[in-house]
Amino acid sequence: MALPMEFYKRMEAQLGEEYRAFLDCMAAPPVRGARLNPLKCDRRTLEGSLPFPLRPTPFSELSYYVDAPDKFGPLPAHHAGMFYSQEPSAAAAATALDPQPGEKILDLCASPGGKSTQIAGLMMGKGLLWANEAVMSRTGQLLSNLERLGVPNAVASCCHPDKLCKTLQGYFDRVLVDAPCSGEGLFRRNPEAGRQWSPAGVQACARRQSAILDSAALAVKEGGVLVYSTCTFSQEENEAVVKKFLQSHREFVAEEIPAPFGRPSLDGGPARRIYPMDGGEGHFIARFRRMTYNECRIRGFSGYFLGDQARSGRALYEELFTDDCPEDLFIAGDKLLILPADLPEINGLNVLRAGVELASLHTRRLEPAHGVFVSHSGTACREVMDFAPDDPELLAFLRGEEISTTKRGYPAVCVNGVPLGFGKASQGRLKNHYPKGLRNNSQ
Repeated sequence: MALPMEFYKRMEAQLGEEYRAFLDCMAAPPVRGARLNPLKCDRRTLEGSLPFPLRPTPFSELSYYVDAPDKFGPLPAHHAGMFYSQEPSAAAAATALDPQPGEKILDLCASPGGKSTQIAGLMMGKGLLWANEAVMSRTGQLLSNLERLGVPNAVASCCHPDKLCKTLQGYFDRVLVDAPCSGEGLFRRNPEAGRQWSPAGVQACARRQSAILDSAALAVKEGGVLVYSTCTFSQEENEAVVKKFLQSHREFVAEEIPAPFGRPSLDGGPARRIYPMDGGEGHFIARFRRMTYNECRIRGFSGYFLGDQARSGRALYEELFTDDCPEDLFIAGDKLLILPADLPEINGLNVLRAGVELASLHTRRLEPAHGVFVSHSGTACREVMDFAPDDPELLAFLRGEEISTTKRGYPAVCVNGVPLGFGKASQGRLKNHYPKGLRNNSQ
């Protein structure tokens, strides 16, 4: 692999006797991984929905190595959000964060959503996940993945980290900063990015990472956890950033990471490093805890909608699902949303989506939304059309075609019991409501 000579010199100095093993790994094909989404299924259901086996990784109980030559996107299990295609060691940061159900958690640099959806799976739909991406052009993937994986309790925003964290000061139990970096750990997967590498770029990334961490510190409540991660090897972006942060923020202490992956940091601290020789691509993870009081002044959200359309929305929900309709409904433009519980005030934070879309608003009716079906289990849907992964009818549905049905109303279309979309049943046919941009023939 032809990379800048300065990069090789740095890695040789860093690795010493292991440098040759590093070069051998860099010359080998990158590893592929799939991460189970516990919001949608268990391992048994996922394995029964895939045409390839799963092998556990050391980076997360949800992460698996896979040997599959084909793209994952067309698979019905992928459409259903049963798994997220993720390089295995990328799961280590959320493992270090150790999110718990019921907590308030911020993923400050969230796109494309791999770590956000992993956090959401560990929260099991309880609590509040705030996924922020500061670059608007990158938010589309984040929104799509949060919806596909059926995350019901997320807020997605496009806000500068400093503004967001000042507004939500002291609000979060845990904050993840998976910082933009020089990406040295991705060079095996993307050699062209490696050819653009430079020492000046490394220094620029380190300055930006320190600024983001300074902002993130504001958002962590007393006793809360802050995790910093990168997918690069450089000491300037890893150990040096951690050292500067701890010197500037005496209210935080470094903590051991409660997981055995990787190896110790180069400075002997409790952070962890992952190299290709450790079974992944390349990551650095550090964990801190806030030891001092941090006042939170944000108020609760006050814009819940209680009018006629909300009553119609609850009636539609009861028509579609067997559980009780949540009370927290809100109208945003032409969409009726089910908001996460205990939402803070969101004005001024450029929120792109909160919770789950229940329906779109039309002049005299409500049209059910794709998002509300994929955020439910098959057992919670009143009408279900369930298929095996290789059923021709299911594959036709994923191409956007009408299929036959004996159901009525708006059945959920499922693979092995897991919803991936819905349609409108009429006269023995199911009118396809699967979003055009997600269909297999659009890929």
